Amino acid sequence: MARQQQQREEERAPMGAAQRRLRAVSGHLQPPTESGGVDLAANPTAGEYAHVQGYSAVLPEKLQTGKWNVYRSAKSPLKLINRFPDNPDIGTLHDNFVYAVETFRDCRYLGTRVCVDGTVGDYKWMTYGEASTSRTAIGSGLIYHGIPEGARIGLYFINRPEWTIVDHACAAYSYVSVPLYDTLGPDAVQFIVNHATVQAIFCVPQTLSTLLSFITQMPCVRLIVVIGGDNANMPSTPTATGVEIITYSRLLSQGKMSSQSFRPPKPEDIATICYTSGTTGTPKGVVLSHGNLIANVAGSSLVIKFYPSDVYISYLPLAHIYERVNQVSVVHYGVAIGFYQGDNLKLMDDLAALRPTVFPSVPRLYNRIYAAITNAVKESGGLKERLFHAAYNAKRQAIINGRNPSPMWDRLVFNKIKARLGGRVRLMTSGASPLSADVMEFLRICFGGEVLEGYGMTETSCIISAMNIGDRLIGHVGSPNPSCEIKLVDVPEMNYTSEDEPYPRGEICVRGPTIFCGYYKDEIQTREAVDEDGWLHTGDIGLWMPGGRLKIIDRKKNIFKLAQGEYIAPEKIENVYAKCKFIAQSFIYGDSLNSSLVAVVAVEPDVLKAWAASEGIQHEDLRQLCADPRARSAVLAEMDSIGKEAQVKRPQAKAYFAKEIADMYAQLRQAEQIKPKL
Repeated sequence: MARQQQQREEERAPMGAAQRRLRAVSGHLQPPTESGGVDLAANPTAGEYAHVQGYSAVLPEKLQTGKWNVYRSAKSPLKLINRFPDNPDIGTLHDNFVYAVETFRDCRYLGTRVCVDGTVGDYKWMTYGEASTSRTAIGSGLIYHGIPEGARIGLYFINRPEWTIVDHACAAYSYVSVPLYDTLGPDAVQFIVNHATVQAIFCVPQTLSTLLSFITQMPCVRLIVVIGGDNANMPSTPTATGVEIITYSRLLSQGKMSSQSFRPPKPEDIATICYTSGTTGTPKGVVLSHGNLIANVAGSSLVIKFYPSDVYISYLPLAHIYERVNQVSVVHYGVAIGFYQGDNLKLMDDLAALRPTVFPSVPRLYNRIYAAITNAVKESGGLKERLFHAAYNAKRQAIINGRNPSPMWDRLVFNKIKARLGGRVRLMTSGASPLSADVMEFLRICFGGEVLEGYGMTETSCIISAMNIGDRLIGHVGSPNPSCEIKLVDVPEMNYTSEDEPYPRGEICVRGPTIFCGYYKDEIQTREAVDEDGWLHTGDIGLWMPGGRLKIIDRKKNIFKLAQGEYIAPEKIENVYAKCKFIAQSFIYGDSLNSSLVAVVAVEPDVLKAWAASEGIQHEDLRQLCADPRARSAVLAEMDSIGKEAQVKRPQAKAYFAKEIADMYAQLRQAEQIKPKL
C-alpha cells in the first residue's frame, strides 16, 4: 500500500510523460507571465521606488533617510525572488526533485564511468526515475533502522551518484544532511559529528577507517552505511558503542522491502548544516533551510538558463555550497550530471569521455589551464606561436568591438584548445575566489561561449551576484542575484565610504530570503554576522562600477602594516602569484616588526617534477626537490616575472607555519647584516 501511495505521489497521473516534456520545453521558449517573490509589504526596503542603472536597480533603503543605497537585479527590481517564476509551487528541495522526476523521468541523470578489467570506459547512466526509486529506498531504509525524522545524516565521501541520492533521501524524509570532508582534518570531523549530533553516517571504505579510529568518541552515531563495501567483510564495532555498520547495497534492499511514504519538509525546515572553517579554528555550522536554497536557485534562474540537452561535470566538492547549489539548479532543468573518477589527475580524461556543455570551476584550476596553454604556446615557437597570437589578438579585438569573431580562428587554432574540455562547453562558471581579469579574458577567447564569474558565500546559500549573459566587460562579479539585495556600508578605518568618487565603496552587506538561519548552536557569532535589520555583513569590500556591476576590491581587516608603515593586502598578492605555473597555493605574511613580506608556497608537483626532469635534476621525492636551491631559484624567478607583469584562512596558516616564518625573517636579518656597508 505504501509503495502504491509513493508511486501516485511521484507520478501525479493526469500528466503523461510527453506532456511533462512539452511543458518543460515550453518553459524555455516562452517568457514567464508571473513571478514568485517576497511580498513588498514584508520587505523593509522602500521597494516601490527604483532607478535602473544597467544590470542593477537602485532603491532607497528607507524613505525617511532619502539615501539611495540598496541595489537589486534589474530583472526583478520591485520584489525579491523566492520561488521559480514558472513553478511557484516548488518550495523545497524535495518539491524540486519530484518536479524533475515528473518531467524528465526517462532522461539521463547520474553518470559514472564503467571500469572493465582495469580499463575505464564510457559513462553509464541512471535515469531520473531510477534515481527516484533509489532515493525512496534509502530514505525508507533509514526509517527501517529507526533513524527519527529531523535527524542529522552525515555524508563522508567525495562526489559520486550515491551522494546525490542520499541528499535527495534526506529531503524527501525530512532529514538534515551534514557534509563531512577531510580538508578540515579528522579532529574537525569528530567535532562536527558531535556538535550536530549526527546519528547516521554514509561513507566509503577509506573514510570508514578514519571514523572507526575515534568511533568511541562519537556517542551520537547509531548507524554507519558503507558505499562500495562488501557485505561479508563489514568490521564490527565495540559493543558498548551500539553502532551498526552495514553496506549501502544492504540498506537499499532493506528500504525496497519496507517502502515508506515521504515525509515532505516545509520551506522553513532545515535542509542542511554546512560547516565552514572558523576564524578560531572551530568549524561553524551554517544552517540553511529548504526555502533558502530554493530562493537562491530560483533567483539565479532569471540570469542563467540550463536545458535538458546540457551535460554537467561534477568534480568540485559536493561538501561545499558552490557545487551543491549548482546541482540543485541543473536538476530543475533535467540536466545530465556526469561524475569524475575521483582523481583530479584524471579529470582531463573524464572531460574527454563526458564532453560536458557546462563546466564549473575555480580560479585555481583556471589558472592551471591558463599556464598550461601559454607554456605550450611558448614552447611551440616559430609559426605556431605567431599563429596563436594572431588568432588571439584578432578574436580579442572583435569581442572588444562587439563583433562576432571570424570562425576561421576557431578552425585554425581554438578548436584544438576547446577539445581539452571535451569540445562542447558552452558555459564556464567561476566562483569560490577571485578570477583575474586577464585569465577571464583568456578563457573567453580560447574557449568561446560564456564565461561567467560569480560571488557568494555559504551563509547566503551561495550566489550573491553573478555576471550577466552577454556582458563583455570583465573585472567584476556582476549584478545582484534577483533573490537578494546588496548595500555597501562605510568602513571609515579603511577609508571606504558610500560617498567615494567616482564609485561608492564599502563593506558588502546582503539581505533577502537566501540569508542563512544562523550558525548552529552559536547565537553570538550569528548576531555578529547579521544585524538587527537583517543585513548579513560579508567582510568583503566592494565598489559599484558603472552599469550596476559589483567589484570585490578588498577584505575587511585582512590587511597588515609593515615596520615602515606600509599597508599590505596579502590576498591581492596571492591572487597574482596564483598564475605562476609552479604554484598550487601561496600564503603571504608580514607584520609591523619587519619591513618585508615572506611567502609559504605549495608547489604543483607535476609541473615542478617535469621542470626538474628537463634540467636533469635528480631527486628521491618532492621534499628533496623543493629543498634543492636550483628548484627554489626557478620558482622564485617565475614569481618575480609574474609579479613584475602584474605590478604588484590566515590565523591558522600563521600558527601552522610559525617556525618557517620566523626562520625566513631570521635569514633576511642575517642577509642584511652581511651586506657591504656603503
